[in-house]
Amino acid sequence: MAAPEPAEVKDAIVKAVATMRGTYGRHGGYVWVYSPDGKLRAGEGPAGETSAWVQPPGTPTVGESFLAAYRATGDRVCREAALEVARALVKGQLHSGGWNYRIDFDPRLRKQSNYRIDGGKAPKAGGPAGWDTWRKRRNKGNRSMLDDDTTQAALRFLLEVDRELKFADKEIHDCVLYGLEALIGTQYPVGAWSHNFDSFPDPPVSEADYPVMRASIPDEWPHTWPNAWNGCYHLNDNITTDAIRTLLLAHEVLGDRKYLEAAMRGGDFLIKAQLPEPQPAWAQQYDKRMVPVWERKFEPPAVTGGESQGALLMLLELHRATGEPRFLEPVGPALRYLEKSRLPDGQLARYYELRTNRPLYFTKDYQLTHDDSDVPTHYAFKVGSKLERIRREFDAAKSGKAPKAGGPPSDREVERILSSRNDEGIWLESGAVRDGSGKKVETAEGVLNSGTFAKNLRTLSDWLDAEK
Repeated sequence: MAAPEPAEVKDAIVKAVATMRGTYGRHGGYVWVYSPDGKLRAGEGPAGETSAWVQPPGTPTVGESFLAAYRATGDRVCREAALEVARALVKGQLHSGGWNYRIDFDPRLRKQSNYRIDGGKAPKAGGPAGWDTWRKRRNKGNRSMLDDDTTQAALRFLLEVDRELKFADKEIHDCVLYGLEALIGTQYPVGAWSHNFDSFPDPPVSEADYPVMRASIPDEWPHTWPNAWNGCYHLNDNITTDAIRTLLLAHEVLGDRKYLEAAMRGGDFLIKAQLPEPQPAWAQQYDKRMVPVWERKFEPPAVTGGESQGALLMLLELHRATGEPRFLEPVGPALRYLEKSRLPDGQLARYYELRTNRPLYFTKDYQLTHDDSDVPTHYAFKVGSKLERIRREFDAAKSGKAPKAGGPPSDREVERILSSRNDEGIWLESGAVRDGSGKKVETAEGVLNSGTFAKNLRTLSDWLDAEK
């Protein structure tokens, strides 16, 4: 097989960007999945012609791939596509400082909303993130989501665009600074974040209300869901680790030490949230006394195999960014514990029972069990292991070396991506998209998945960068 030619790869990148923008983009925004003609569009739910999804793999994910394409090709089409995404996200920023899962561009609806641009009147400022605060007001129209990397992903993409423009675009730069202030302001004294916030933080949260303390394992915990969301500090869906990662990027791009200090406070939370021996890993969520608690009816107080790996990777990233030994100290005990807790197939359980360390599952009617034969299919109760990667990075950190970087994409992988394009230069795959009523619709050609599109475009761009 002949190696791909750089000119061929560049043409493929530009064509893919032009097709994605022209056929599937709306007002600079994108959703998760499309019918081949772009007429059916959906994120986590159906999306109309005037809406876009922020929650990855929506608008920021596509925007990042456009920006990578521009950096690899220097082509004007890719630059304009990335800037169009940035301006769409600016229009989606709420008065609270972040983003909800979706953005609506209908002018009539925007006037009834809490968007900073073309939106309604700014709500009164209020307290920090967290269920204790927002459930008293329930200002849903101004609710910024940290869940599922929503606000964090938007900020990271805008930071990269701001850097690319050398901070010359005032609207984008102001949006970035406002969002970062909200992110810092909604950080609890212990260093964590919660699921969402519905007002710009003023005044900041009080340590008297949220004391700084270390995590503990309760002697007893309820084995049935209390029909309430009780979490205050969240690792669930990597909420806190995604916030830390965003602040590390903000410090790198903007150079202001306050972002690094906030990221380090997040790392200090990870240290405090590590459960004591013999289970020195992490829970998905804690109450303000730093005790693991229930969240949804399939998220019990437990040690989590998934988010614990995310915590370890973030501690290693913080150690690389700061050189602070304290971020390395929790890694060894947690890594040894998780390595011993692997399931026979090499995976990790999503949940390990507090104290007994037995894997926990749910039946389809949401009863806790140690049997994995009847689990619901909407949630992963077993997760893949990243422990070999974590072990390599940990060993490198202990020896004072940088972790070994991966090489560029292979010629074979690039050829596979090039050969799997359709005539319009994008990638379709089997699947379904929901129509306006929520019904799943399948087509013979398949669907366009924004996550797959972005991954393929990034791979082509990374290869072309390496060739240059």
